[in-house]
Amino acid sequence: MPGGCRFNARWLEDEKYKLWLKRGPNPRLATCKICKKDVQLFTMGEAALSSHMKVPLSNDTVARRIIDMSNDIREQLIEFVKKSPYYALQLDESTDIAGQAQLLTYVRYLRDKAIEEDVLFCRPLQSHTTGEAIFNVLDIFIRENGLAWDRCVGLCTDGAQAMTGRERGLAARVQQVAPLVKWTHCMVHREALAAKKMPVLFDSVLNQSVKMINLIKSRPLNTRLFGVLCQEMGSGHEQLLLHTEVRWLSRGRVLQRLYELREELKWFLTEIKSDLAKHLDDTMWLASLSYLVDIFDRLNGLNLSLQGRETHILLLADKVHAFTQKLDLWHGRISRGNCDMFPSLADFITDAGTSHDFSSLFQSASEHLSAMRKQFATYFKEDYSSFAWVRDPFVCTANELSIDMQEQLIELKSDSRLKELFSSCPLSSFWAALMQEYPELCDVAFKILLPFASTYLCEAGFSKMTALKTKYRNRAQIEDDLRLCLSNIEPRIEDLCKAKQAQVSH
Repeated sequence: MPGGCRFNARWLEDEKYKLWLKRGPNPRLATCKICKKDVQLFTMGEAALSSHMKVPLSNDTVARRIIDMSNDIREQLIEFVKKSPYYALQLDESTDIAGQAQLLTYVRYLRDKAIEEDVLFCRPLQSHTTGEAIFNVLDIFIRENGLAWDRCVGLCTDGAQAMTGRERGLAARVQQVAPLVKWTHCMVHREALAAKKMPVLFDSVLNQSVKMINLIKSRPLNTRLFGVLCQEMGSGHEQLLLHTEVRWLSRGRVLQRLYELREELKWFLTEIKSDLAKHLDDTMWLASLSYLVDIFDRLNGLNLSLQGRETHILLLADKVHAFTQKLDLWHGRISRGNCDMFPSLADFITDAGTSHDFSSLFQSASEHLSAMRKQFATYFKEDYSSFAWVRDPFVCTANELSIDMQEQLIELKSDSRLKELFSSCPLSSFWAALMQEYPELCDVAFKILLPFASTYLCEAGFSKMTALKTKYRNRAQIEDDLRLCLSNIEPRIEDLCKAKQAQVSH
């Protein structure tokens, strides 16, 4: 828009400019997203407002303003982290549309009696993605911005070799310079790994299901024909979902849709004379599919509960522990031929009648649940029971603490005022309010509450990065754009404006 922001009525009808405008309650009013003012529209001519003319909107100017706001947010964040007694990091590496490896890092810190989390930086890895290369980028940022490694208490990554290597992995390198840091393997990734292995029967059913889906989804004509068939049969869905190993929730949703469209799929595969159609006439195969639908639905529920912001290790460990207890319960019941905890399987067996023997399926399901229970025990070895007092200091004991700290905990439990505070505020705010009165207890509590339990924020950040750095903007340096997109900190616009002088002649 040369010459500044000149409002024009036709912009309301032009898709190119609709992003700048939003409709007001009065259809003859629009709000300009540049100056945040309502603009009166006239049926004839243009509404040119002088205030809009003063807003520089050249490409270079907008880019500089984005950098200015990003730098301001970063400066504020660094100051907040410096004032926090401890901080924790979460990081992950991914490749963008241009094939460039990007390192995204989040930080969690204490501010104003609450735990905050924000994006720390996003930097490209110029060559290799080894643990040493990742550490060098991280270490340079930490030291350049005056942060202290000795106050870092947590590092959360995935389980890649570059992160976990004993000698050259990132975790090992960080522990050399940060003696207090505790490394955490992302619990969401661990859950996905623990649930991955299956008995031969169910693995075969899953692979055959994927082949059916790929037969349709990989060919546009088959996709269209299958959609028409679903319409004619009055189905609730018209398409299958594409399976991918990368996405954590893919298997559950894919199998659920396949199971719902099994009749339509059988008809379609029969029409195109595919050998896969025979499986959809096999009662045991369909029963196995219904079991997979149910168990993956349960696993997806656990996976979703482990995601999200403002989680901590104790909270997610409780969720995993509850799921493993359920596995024991399900294993015992299905070993006795009871499958009412799996609704799709139970309904299928009821519809099939008593003429079929499903004992072999129950045996395979029992073996699957038992093996999964062992896998969860392997991937989630940590015992956090000694820190139960952090979660609820008024109920749990802490025999592992020193005698002085146990006495402080007794005093805390006996304070009715603090009981009311505990029930009325978040856990982090409760402990932050006690830092002056019980500093030793709070010190231990925050070393448990600050570390990230998953790399969910990084995964969500990479989704934003994909939207920002497209094939049309593949050379963009996106750290500043990404910070403005992801950060919870507001840039100090008034202070930034005071340091600028508008050059409207440009």
